Amino acid sequence: MFDEFKTPSLRRRMACWLYEGMLMFAVMFIADYLFSTLTQTRNAMDNRHAQQAFLFLVFGIYFVWFWAHGQTLAMKTWNIRVTDLQGKKISQRRALLRYTLSWVWFLPPLAVSWLFGVNAKEALVLAGGWIAIWAILSRFHPQRQFWHDAMAGTRLETFRHPPAKSTS
Repeated sequence: MFDEFKTPSLRRRMACWLYEGMLMFAVMFIADYLFSTLTQTRNAMDNRHAQQAFLFLVFGIYFVWFWAHGQTLAMKTWNIRVTDLQGKKISQRRALLRYTLSWVWFLPPLAVSWLFGVNAKEALVLAGGWIAIWAILSRFHPQRQFWHDAMAGTRLETFRHPPAKSTS
């Protein structure tokens, strides 16, 4: 069942993950500017929880829409797509589940940082360590998928668009 699908290497998936982070920085910058303009927020600490909720929603819209269409911009660059277990495009509901479960990349170190009141440098070390652990745990999945994909019923696979047909 899974032999016809090629799982991208962990290195490619993490390179895609990092590139996605750079793209999300741009999305966050634009969304943050929009939020601050619409709410007339002058101080970064004002409306901070509403702003975080707004960014969570914007990120969710971005990922759910792109994943339901098969690929984000970073995934296109790295020739990776997300599918269901049969290799078909995922529904928006499944993409939303994947988005929710993908927060496992960040929530555990954020929760530990908050619980123990660690400073920013320690929080970054915790986050980096957890991200490395979560990525390496995919080596223990039978198809080497990330565990949040297994829980969401999705998978990442290598995908190249077929070349465009010549009109001549």
